[in-house]
Amino acid sequence: MIEHILDSLIARGDLAHLALFMWAIAASATAAKLLTELGQANRRFDAFVRELHHFNARLFDGD
Repeated sequence: MIEHILDSLIARGDLAHLALFMWAIAASATAAKLLTELGQANRRFDAFVRELHHFNARLFDGD
């Protein structure tokens, strides 16, 4: 099935469209992965800042 589609695209000269479509899929997948990683990094940083706030509160409330 895939070979038939590729043969049809190549025969009609739509190879550039196929390449552009594949590039768009790869770019979209990469962007989605990067956004997921950015969200995870943001949550880790938020947890770090929250713990730092608790540490400072314990340290300076004891004075």
